[in-house]
Amino acid sequence: MSDFPVSQEKTRALEEKMARFGVREEDLDESFVRSSGHGGQKVNKTSSCVQLVHRPTGITVKCQQERSQALNRYLARRILVDKIEEKVLGERSERRKAMEKIRRQKRKRSKRAKEKMLKAKHHRSAIKATRKPPSDND
Repeated sequence: MSDFPVSQEKTRALEEKMARFGVREEDLDESFVRSSGHGGQKVNKTSSCVQLVHRPTGITVKCQQERSQALNRYLARRILVDKIEEKVLGERSERRKAMEKIRRQKRKRSKRAKEKMLKAKHHRSAIKATRKPPSDND
């Protein structure tokens, strides 16, 4: 794998993840196209957008997050491996787990859970009230 403008640890982690899911450099078709959107003249003049096609699975990834082509090459590979992981592992993938966790956090609490939480808060408030110094009014 060629050098990317990221740390050696990140490059090594990507290589390991690619090996774990059987993604080889030979299986990738890489092409460069002009980016669109923000970036100004730099983006309009250079082909910094990276398009990767994984031939065995047919998964296509386009990455134009950064102005640097080299960094986009790294990010495109990372996105591709994540998509392949999602396809292979399905429910058990890290991305799926993170999405489920966020969904559970946003879910509306049940009436019973709200009552329980408020009861605990009132109890805590009562404990704290006993620690207050006596006021001058008494």
